[in-house]
Amino acid sequence: MFEGFTRTEIATSGARIHPRHGGDGPPLLLLHGNPLTHVSWHKIAPRLAERFHVVARGFARLWRQRRPR
Repeated sequence: MFEGFTRTEIATSGARIHPRHGGDGPPLLLLHGNPLTHVSWHKIAPRLAERFHVVARGFARLWRQRRPR
């Protein structure tokens, strides 16, 4: 899934973010709706990456990390 894309880790003060990105061209940020994840973009992202630098970010993990314990 997401062949040709790179998984990156970005550490912030409150969470670690793990976007997948790939392609060449102007940036295109793919955001999903609740309760979906970044995986909902896996079929269209490679085609978009032919014209754009696509960034697919899932938010589910971010919400779990920030939730009060």
